[in-house]
Amino acid sequence: MKEILEETTYGLNDMVRAAANDCKGCHACCQGMGTSVVLDPLDVCLLTWNLGLGFEELLKEHLELQVTDGLILPNLQMSGQNEACSFLNEQGRCGIHAFRPGLCKTFPLGRQYEDGKLSYFLLPGACAVENRSKVKIGKWLDTPQLKQNQQYLIDWHAFRKQMEAKIQSMTEPGQIKRLNMKILTVFFVQPYDKDRDFYEQFYERLHTI
Repeated sequence: MKEILEETTYGLNDMVRAAANDCKGCHACCQGMGTSVVLDPLDVCLLTWNLGLGFEELLKEHLELQVTDGLILPNLQMSGQNEACSFLNEQGRCGIHAFRPGLCKTFPLGRQYEDGKLSYFLLPGACAVENRSKVKIGKWLDTPQLKQNQQYLIDWHAFRKQMEAKIQSMTEPGQIKRLNMKILTVFFVQPYDKDRDFYEQFYERLHTI
């Protein structure tokens, strides 16, 4: 498995068949995703900045909370008969495309964290378009401050794993609840200053946990 993984993972400068140039907007990738589109602090920050809504307001219609290995995190909400993303408009187009979450930008690629490094792999059968063209992963991600963003993702992932391990060692439900509430408050509920760099604010908060 390790050999297969090494052969099929890619870095930012690698070319991969991810671009669906003849995409007809079937939006199959925007529905039926369950709770899989988990959001990180940057995702939520950009939603609040661009929509002018607080985290609690987003939870009323667009986001929901899930528990993974004891850690409570937000994800995009799927709703309606087709279980479509709540940000999908009537024309079947993304209503937040310019500031869509990182996992949406990455699709049809997945993220692989290993040994403090971040790489990418193609999700088999994820996109309905068969004839995709090659594109450099760094360009495909379409993310400002890309290198800083990559380090942030690595650090956020490491923090998540650390908190999950900490929760697994706890025996008192009250302790688990307090830790989860602190994480939600510090990284998601508390607004980020739009006049300051997000990453600077993130690391300031990271050091308070």
